[in-house]
Amino acid sequence: MNIYDIKVINNEQKELSLGTYKGKVLLIVNTATKCGLTPQYEGLEKLYQTYKDQGFEILDFPSNQFLNQAPGTDKEIQSFCTLNYQTTFPRFSKINVNGTDASPLYKYLKKVNPQDDPKKKSILSVFFKSSNIKWNFAKFLVNKDGEVIYRFAPSFLPEDIAPYIKGTL
Repeated sequence: MNIYDIKVINNEQKELSLGTYKGKVLLIVNTATKCGLTPQYEGLEKLYQTYKDQGFEILDFPSNQFLNQAPGTDKEIQSFCTLNYQTTFPRFSKINVNGTDASPLYKYLKKVNPQDDPKKKSILSVFFKSSNIKWNFAKFLVNKDGEVIYRFAPSFLPEDIAPYIKGTL
């Protein structure tokens, strides 16, 4: 199994194969609209605008698992992100990222890259030693071959990911 075998549901409730993104560099992010980290949407959109024409995509997966910080329907989340942060990257249906009902995508991501980037340990890494997603805005970077090459902690800012993206394009 590889990342391109996984199917997800977009925010219009249509199934989509991640094979659609084959050959592109992906940044996969679990997000929330009512979180202290929500302003990261601005940095994510800047990354997307900078690199999208070079084969880069951001895949946004809202998750309500952390203190119910992604309330609302998929349409409401889409509207919030578009109106408040002018996001244009693909957004998908709300999912769970941890637990037995975690989406197959996140089960896969955590299996192949279980820990945050060791060069950028977050304070949360000290307290949580499991492969679980620790909070909203955890980020996974996938190269053009579909390999998950980095996992970034929620506190790792989008602008700090730019050098990693450049190295994969």
